Amino acid sequence: MPDISYDFSGRTVLVTGSGSGIGRATALAFGATGANVAVADIAEAAGAETVELIRAAGGTAEFFRTDVADFDSVEASVAAVVERFGGLDVAHNNAGVEGEHVPLGRIRTDDWKRVVDIDFNAVYFCIKAEVAVMAPRGGGSIINTASASGLVAGYNLGAYTAAKHGVIGLTKAAAIDHARDGIRVNAICPGPIDTPFLQELPQPLKDRLLLGTPMSRLGQADEIAQGVLWLASSGSSYVTGTALSVDGGTVALSAGTNFTDLEP
Repeated sequence: MPDISYDFSGRTVLVTGSGSGIGRATALAFGATGANVAVADIAEAAGAETVELIRAAGGTAEFFRTDVADFDSVEASVAAVVERFGGLDVAHNNAGVEGEHVPLGRIRTDDWKRVVDIDFNAVYFCIKAEVAVMAPRGGGSIINTASASGLVAGYNLGAYTAAKHGVIGLTKAAAIDHARDGIRVNAICPGPIDTPFLQELPQPLKDRLLLGTPMSRLGQADEIAQGVLWLASSGSSYVTGTALSVDGGTVALSAGTNFTDLEP
């Protein structure tokens, strides 16, 4: 972990998709700073494990089962978080899926809908519910997980690419609409990160991703968590409506580059 200290003591942080990967790393990182961590996930066992890890390290956490693709579920979870901890100061809207790895014209319509529902519509649902409780209390910070694929396109990731581009647009819209409510809204754009999410990719795609990363390594979930903590902290108090890339240089290299032509 980087030698950077944050103090979120007494503040409440909601992290969706925190049963594994980037969400879990972010939840653990916030737990280590003294925050009350609301662990939200549809997978109860995985979410409960994250809670236990936070508590074992001396932190405070509670699990809230949440289907982010269902607004009623999101709204109920946010209300439960406020009831349990007395408010909501920070939200990391992170839950996501990737979808089929086929050309755009061959994506099944049900898979397209699933990806857009979870990766895009769910972010809107979360922002809507979070803003409703943050604004009356003077504000807060919302961080949405987008992706390098929200800034540039990749082969055979049409639904994911479209949804993540949408997340960045949604982030900008929410940022300007709610700036006067004291709410900052930003996106974080991970590159290739060593998580279960990436390990499920076909090996040829994983190889191309690594070749297209100037730092020649996969990122770690903890490195994304540090970006989220900064965006949630007072250190970024004049930052809103931005998309922060944490990607080892992937986006900087990708313009005009065909990863299949790169040499190791």
